[in-house]
Amino acid sequence: RMPVSVPAADRRQRSSAAFSLGFFSLVFSITAFSSSYWCEGTRKVVKPFCTGQSTGDHCIHFNSPDSNNNNAVQYIWETGDDKFVDRKFHAGIWYSCEEIINEEGEKCRSFISLTPAADRGVLWLSIVAELLYIILLLTGAILMSVEMCYYSTVIDGLKINAFSAVVTVLAGLLGMVAHMMYTTVFQMTVNLGPEDWRPHTWDYGWSYCLAWASFACCMAAAVTTINKYTKTILEFKHKRKMLERSLKIKYKFPDH
Repeated sequence: RMPVSVPAADRRQRSSAAFSLGFFSLVFSITAFSSSYWCEGTRKVVKPFCTGQSTGDHCIHFNSPDSNNNNAVQYIWETGDDKFVDRKFHAGIWYSCEEIINEEGEKCRSFISLTPAADRGVLWLSIVAELLYIILLLTGAILMSVEMCYYSTVIDGLKINAFSAVVTVLAGLLGMVAHMMYTTVFQMTVNLGPEDWRPHTWDYGWSYCLAWASFACCMAAAVTTINKYTKTILEFKHKRKMLERSLKIKYKFPDH
């Protein structure tokens, strides 16, 4: 078998592009998976009574400590939106946090415990799919790095290239399904979740955007890898065709 070589510089360039996209996809997915900013918004809560030296518009003020039933009178005067305050919150796959009024810091609780019982199975499927997505991205990045540093025959490189392409495509499909399942679960939790958690307004946060950016990089890495595989196969066939043609000419017109 006669070895057929593909220009090394071109091979390395395409391998580096695929590896870079796969690496960014892995970093983005791990960052998004471990953060709690998939969704952000506000929740309307009743203002607490001001205590001690508390000031500002985030609590209900007493008129006078000596007045009879001032708490009830003041509370009645706080009507409409004036007796409510917007409390910011953010939620991710693992937990949901909201700010504490008139204090620094946040109060966090497990997002799984907030999810309706009927949708908890879908959330766990989403978590498992996200973990498999990260594992497959890591496997694909390792295979791409091995192929990038592999200086043996083109055939062996093509085998690794094909396997990494399959792994990366499968990772992208899992990632897409996981993100969509979490989106469905969050919307169901907004409608059917606990009364003391349901948001008044909400939107997707930077972690959610980062998760889809990871998916985009993953699919771009898969396309680049498949393109590299296809181009190498075409170059291989072209070189073999040229070699066969030259051999035919040589045997047809032998040198004397």
